Parts: sequence; structure tokens; C-alpha cells
Amino acid sequence: MRRLGAAAPSAPVATALGRGDLRIGLDAGRRAQLLRHLHPVPQHWPVAALTRQRDAGDAAGAAWLRADPCRVQPDINGARLLAVGEGLGLDAQDAAQLLPALKPLFGDAGMPIDAPVPTRWYLRLPPSSSLPAFTEPDDALGADLFEHLAQGPEGRRWRSLLSEAQVVLHNHPWNARRQEAGRPAINSLWFWGGGVLPDHVGSDHAQVCSDEDVAGALASAAGVARPLPARFDAGGGDLLFDLVALRDAATLERDWLLPALDAVRARALDALHLDFADGSVRTLTRGQRWRFWRRPASGFASA
Repeated sequence: MRRLGAAAPSAPVATALGRGDLRIGLDAGRRAQLLRHLHPVPQHWPVAALTRQRDAGDAAGAAWLRADPCRVQPDINGARLLAVGEGLGLDAQDAAQLLPALKPLFGDAGMPIDAPVPTRWYLRLPPSSSLPAFTEPDDALGADLFEHLAQGPEGRRWRSLLSEAQVVLHNHPWNARRQEAGRPAINSLWFWGGGVLPDHVGSDHAQVCSDEDVAGALASAAGVARPLPARFDAGGGDLLFDLVALRDAATLERDWLLPALDAVRARALDALHLDFADGSVRTLTRGQRWRFWRRPASGFASA
């Protein structure tokens, strides 16, 4: 899960958090968080290949790069990335209208483009392709676009392709129709997640429950993927619930923390581990109820 800022927990949750064990100093960020629970072999981060395999089942034998549709807004200092993929409300008609205009550009470059899912667009490359470092969308949203473009000699080709793709999209009449309908224009692409499928993905969990595409793709490759239920269910075995999309503290407590704490007290759950993307993990167990000297936590982010 992510931190919930200054949200104040209820008294039962604050007491449990305050009496729990806190571990800090782990690697921060969504990527590091997922790699604590799902382990590609060899260890790398080929997001595009993993999500492609889940979306289309044809990722083997090629390298893949996400080329997700995005919205870039020019400003006085350059341009900023405002939305990517799902944040643009794309549907199959958007992909059907825009992709044909991009296919000659990328086809001539030896990397066919397609979209088995309207919000996730892919480039297929030879398995031995050398790719520069690309920034993940979450790390670039709201930031200056030019600070996050691929650099160096390898990056030059991709910056050129991006510029040409932006011209194609800017001039496409479908974007004018989107704007007339009150929807944002799709005026750029975001390259990221390049690589080939790992040989194997392992996990210590019996099930990984997530509705987020990267976590779901990793879990699918490990054979432990399940949809995220509406609320906590102790089920059986070691379960991981990915709450990255949850933003409401009241919902977190009602549907997840309080039922999980009840399961700990009832011995249906040996321990509850709360893994935050900032690199901290809080562990709650039944025996901690005797730690009367511990002060309640003042917030979900309290150390």
C-alpha cells in the first residue's frame, strides 16, 4: 500500500499500529515494493514483456517496450506529463483510430506497434535489442517531460521517434473529436518497461490479489494471481493483498485493517504485515496486545 498522508486512524487501529513492530530502511518505490514479494529470475524489470504475456500470451521470443498513449501539456518551461494510459479514459475505438497512423512510423523502424488492451500499447523488438533507461510513468507524472526522456547515444533514436509520433498524434483528426467531446487529446507516447520475459517468477505467497496491471502480470507469471476482493478475507495460506489504488482511509480501516486485526486476535491469522512503498513494513501480531506502554500511532505513516 501507499502512505495515506495525515489521515488519523481510529483508536483500535492506532493502538494496534503503535504496538506493532516497525522496520524501516528498505528500498523505496513501487518497483522495490513489488520485488519484495515477486521475484523474476533473472532479476530484472521487464514490465512490458510481463504485461504483454498477460494481455496477449505472445511475449516469448521477442523484447517488448510499452509505448503507452499519454497527454503532455506544454508550459512556459517546456512540457509536463499529465496522464498516461488508463488516466486518459481510452477505449477500443481510440486505439482503432490512432494506431494505424503510427504503424508506418514504427514499422519502418523495425518495431511493430499494437494494442491488445486500449490503454496499453506495445512495441515488439528483436530479443537482443539494446534499450536505454526509460522512466516509469508514475515517476514522471507532473514533472518536466524533458528531464525524463532517454539520454545518451541510445536515447537519441528514441527521442527522434517520440518527436515524430507527437507530430502524427497532434495532427490526427480523432484528437479534435476527443476534445470536442470534452476528453483530453492523446498527443504523445510514453516508452517504458523494456525487456524480455524472465525465465521464471517466484513468490513466497500462495496468492497475490491485485487489480493493478504490473502486480497482476508478475503474479500471473508466478501462477499466484487472483483478483482483489472487495474486503479482507483471511482465506487460506499466505496471502498478499495489493492496495496500491486505495486512497480513502475510512475504506482501508473498515474493509481491510479492522477485519484483518480481528483475524489476528482470533488466531485465524498469525501476523499482519503492512508493506508501504516508502520502504517501511509494520508487523502486527496477537502477542503485541500486552505492550501497554506503547503509545498509539498518530497516523498511518507514524514511525
